[in-house]
Amino acid sequence: MLEMIHAIEAWLMEYGVWGLFFVSFADSSFFPIPPDVLLIPMGIADPDRVIWYAFLTTVASVLGAIFGWFIGKILGRRVLRLIISEEKIQKVEHYFTLYGPMAVLISAFTPIPYKVFTIFAGISKIPLRVLVIWSIIGRGARFFIEAALIVYLGDKARPFIEQNFTLITIIGSLIIVIAYVIYVVIRKKKKTK
Repeated sequence: MLEMIHAIEAWLMEYGVWGLFFVSFADSSFFPIPPDVLLIPMGIADPDRVIWYAFLTTVASVLGAIFGWFIGKILGRRVLRLIISEEKIQKVEHYFTLYGPMAVLISAFTPIPYKVFTIFAGISKIPLRVLVIWSIIGRGARFFIEAALIVYLGDKARPFIEQNFTLITIIGSLIIVIAYVIYVVIRKKKKTK
């Protein structure tokens, strides 16, 4: 299975920006390969365009999230059962109940399978604009941080990201959670005035 995934990665790499766009779109709705596997080597190969690649990856990923939302809204839970077990579906459902949009935001930033959350957002009738806003923030943060690391570290970015991705996502998630809490507090204060 791993060999097949690497073969698909190599094949998509041949298509350059179009391959990056496809994998970014598809990862958010149905495909098992994350866009980072193309974004990082493409950015290292052409650091002058890495910010453009991060932007393109974010846009395609958010469009894929919208597609995933429609898959969930139209086809429902039975589609998720094709991707993950019922136990994991219940866990995602639990996260949505507890955290709502924050679940989308955290899944957009971390290595958690984002497609599961976009499809579930459609199933649980989260408003599409909420999915789009939090997807832009989470996916944008993830891909632009990778781009910034490539600009700063050059060829050393790939091993650094591979070795520290968990730490990067934990720190990034904490920053995102803090920003979200501040957003909620400010919003509540505005409503009480």
